[in-house]
Amino acid sequence: MISLKALPNQEHGEVTVLFLRRYWLDLAGAFLFTLAMTIVPIAVWVAIKLGNLTIMSQPFWGPALTLLLGCYMLVVAVITMAQITDYFLDIWIVTNERVINIEQHGLFSRTISELRLNQVQDITSETAGFLGTFLTYGNVFIQTAAERERFQFKNIDNPDDVKLIIAKLVTECKHRHGDASLEQEEQITDHKIPSEPHTA
Repeated sequence: MISLKALPNQEHGEVTVLFLRRYWLDLAGAFLFTLAMTIVPIAVWVAIKLGNLTIMSQPFWGPALTLLLGCYMLVVAVITMAQITDYFLDIWIVTNERVINIEQHGLFSRTISELRLNQVQDITSETAGFLGTFLTYGNVFIQTAAERERFQFKNIDNPDDVKLIIAKLVTECKHRHGDASLEQEEQITDHKIPSEPHTA
């Protein structure tokens, strides 16, 4: 588990500014899924009782249905655990120097990547749909000049405010360290081979 007081490769003077997770609605969706899937066997049991069926008392179908119900609830529990784990371990940390992106893939796989703030070229916030607009949650995209996939903060609270905070941090970081993308372009320009003069 990552500690906010001891981040990976933490620099002197680096402090955590934002600690973000997905909006609580994603976690509520996991619990609603569990509730809906739990209602199914209860509804089957009630139907059997109301129909005065004797299937559960039969020597073969009674144990078979009990085993099937146990396997069904085990699958529901595993899916629920995976969704809850994915919610709590999907984290975005923004410091005054960089962005750390931690993505959980299932129960046993995780990806951690980071981006220096002075490499950021564009920040976009996105709020879509009725729920997103009403509850003020959405996405934030961070793009660099490099040819790489942009960072995405998925379904976070108040994406517009997060964008403004990151934009301010980016400006301050570039003032301290310079614009890394411009330095890369200058290095590429300096290493270009001059073209031969054209002769008639």
